[in-house]
Amino acid sequence: MSDIEKGQTTQVNDTAAGAGPATTTAARSNLVNNYDYTGPFAPRPTRIANPGALGLFSFASTTFILSLYNVNARGINTPNVVVGMAIFCGGLAQLLAGMWEFPRGNTFGGTAFSSYGVFWMSYAALFVPGSGISVAYTSKDEFDQAVGIYLMTWFIVTSLLLIAALRRNFGFIFLFFTLDLAFLFLAIGSFNGSVTVTKAGGGFGIIAALAAYYCGLSELLTPAESWFGLPLGGIPQRRVD
Repeated sequence: MSDIEKGQTTQVNDTAAGAGPATTTAARSNLVNNYDYTGPFAPRPTRIANPGALGLFSFASTTFILSLYNVNARGINTPNVVVGMAIFCGGLAQLLAGMWEFPRGNTFGGTAFSSYGVFWMSYAALFVPGSGISVAYTSKDEFDQAVGIYLMTWFIVTSLLLIAALRRNFGFIFLFFTLDLAFLFLAIGSFNGSVTVTKAGGGFGIIAALAAYYCGLSELLTPAESWFGLPLGGIPQRRVD
């Protein structure tokens, strides 16, 4: 979800940006000339490093663990071990990644990371005994129906992000498409109480997690610091005049 997939670079050269208030007019001019300001929403120069890999790895790891539980891997039926991951890794780390994306001018990355960060935190709250959320329901069926509505809402959010990703690259399109299917099947499984449908949702979740790992590694493998790179399947961008 970096600016690389958008065909833009927002990482500021230390020579041009490191002078702070004392930056010369010439340096400022060079700084501006090195960036493509193609519209009112164009990314601004920044010294904030790319948080994309952090957000993607945090999302992938938490999703991978929960999805394995959903497919009943190793005979596990109780997903509570994922609570710590959901709060700190998928939740806090991803929320921070989203907050760092915004000053980089990446609205899509900031929105996606922040949204799924709070998703994982809210999901973890369902299983924290002190929250009183699950025990407030008088029956398991009522709780499952409520969780189904919760998951269906995130299916809608993911669908909207999938639409926004259609002009970015094929890696993110595949990631959001499989994640969308995961939310859909998990919601249906929660509504119907179907173990088979829930396992299907877990399967799509595993695929989405692997796609997120791939995209995150692609973010880390920069040309200047890596022996090779991983293509994300770039899509030609529409120029905004």
